[in-house]
Amino acid sequence: MQTSPLAITGQHLGLCTVRAFSLCGLESTPIHVEVASRRGPSSFQLVGLAEAAVRESRVRTASALARLGVAVDEYALTVSLAPADLRKSGAGLDLAIAVAILGAVGRLPAASLDGFVVAGELSIDGVVRPVRGVLPLLEGARRAGLRRAIVPRGNAAEAGFALDLQVFSAATLEEVVAHFTGGQPLPTVPPGSFVPSARPLAEISEIRGQASAKRALEIAAAGEHNLILTGPPGSGKTLLARCLPALLPPLDWETALETTAIHSVAGLIDPARGIVDSPPFRAPHHTVSTPGLVGGGSHPRPGEVSLAHNGVLFLDELTEFRRSVLECLRQPLEEGCVRIARAQARATFPARPLVVAAMNPCPCGNWANPRRSCECTANERRRYLGRISGPLLDRMDLHVHVPPVDVGALNSDGPSPERARAEAARLKERVLRARAVQRRRMTQGLVQANSNARLTLSELRRVGRPAPDGERMLSAAVEAMGLSARAYVRILRVARTIADLDGAERIESVHVSEAVRCRLLDRALLPGGPLPGSAH
Repeated sequence: MQTSPLAITGQHLGLCTVRAFSLCGLESTPIHVEVASRRGPSSFQLVGLAEAAVRESRVRTASALARLGVAVDEYALTVSLAPADLRKSGAGLDLAIAVAILGAVGRLPAASLDGFVVAGELSIDGVVRPVRGVLPLLEGARRAGLRRAIVPRGNAAEAGFALDLQVFSAATLEEVVAHFTGGQPLPTVPPGSFVPSARPLAEISEIRGQASAKRALEIAAAGEHNLILTGPPGSGKTLLARCLPALLPPLDWETALETTAIHSVAGLIDPARGIVDSPPFRAPHHTVSTPGLVGGGSHPRPGEVSLAHNGVLFLDELTEFRRSVLECLRQPLEEGCVRIARAQARATFPARPLVVAAMNPCPCGNWANPRRSCECTANERRRYLGRISGPLLDRMDLHVHVPPVDVGALNSDGPSPERARAEAARLKERVLRARAVQRRRMTQGLVQANSNARLTLSELRRVGRPAPDGERMLSAAVEAMGLSARAYVRILRVARTIADLDGAERIESVHVSEAVRCRLLDRALLPGGPLPGSAH
């Protein structure tokens, strides 16, 4: 039998393994934090493709352990992060490394750590700090068969929504040591309580006039259709867009968890609530970069289009965005996800928001404004509208003009607050009924999508074929306006939604007519066609 060289010299070899996870996008990968310790010349080796934040863990961990009376300079420590070929980033492995060291040097019973997943960043005084991505991390642990976890106290509310896991929360490294050595047990995180939250309808009930714009919001919310609002400055485009989330159906359990995971990775979770319980609303500035809008970075992070998933992405002053940035939206709007490929990592983020854009009708903003004269030539107006590429315009289902608000309407008393709120409630009720019809088609197996905006052409042939006069009207409009096949499909989807709002089983010519009228910019870009706000 061979004798260990360490045994000959009287040195003791301690081994301990702790389970952790590393995130890339929303995907969590199991990490085995393995520590070997022996008495001898001081060393602290960290192996396993650790990036800067992980390498710096040596300093934070050594300082935190010193406060517990563990002097790492008395040991030769080797910390291995397996698998060795996977890059590890972020400070979320700090706590796992510290716990594994404590097990290896005999300060914790190593066997008691089996079945635990550990996550958390350490400060130099041993405080356990919150980390990003706790919910997807715990989901990865559940899939890997682990059933117990230790997370930072600041992530406790979010961790409460993890399924099939017993989760403990820790505020300090000292609390973790006490838990495993017979001292004060760590508090168990109670299961999260999910109550869908609806945004108040107050804002939309206060909008005066703008009947056509409100109708566009109703159609957009009912079918999840992308929308462009054009109109002069001060006409209320931004206010209308901000009203839209209140009309959307509340998030259900599944969509809330999906949305929460995205926001968790981005570090945007409210630590007190722990979950995104209402449709998100994101409004990036027009100077946003491509990674800021669609996601990216050396360590892939979600962009605004993913942060607005299951909610609303508002692009104000659309023509002021760089065209190269806007063009990056085409793939997410078509496929419902963003794929990020880097040399060391690949990530996919869901990206299916309802996109609302707002823009002026011309460079000076005063075209069709009865109070101010437009200083732009017809060619300047068309060049201005041409800043939006045809393929991107095709992906916007509704194009609606928002005229200036009549001063008389602003000065009048208008309907009573109770009547205005009741009308807003009826509008949302119509939206919810239309959405229920669409979900019923999906549960009956007629379609695979739960909203009309996602219907394929073959599904539209089953549930969205217009009556003969409606079919003739649509064919004539497509021919006259020179629309693409994509625009044709989107008009059909909108017509299906309008019919659903009317409670009609079949798409009639009146539904097609309204859907075609909602393609304002397609008509405006035709030679000699009407510009936004004109009387055509």
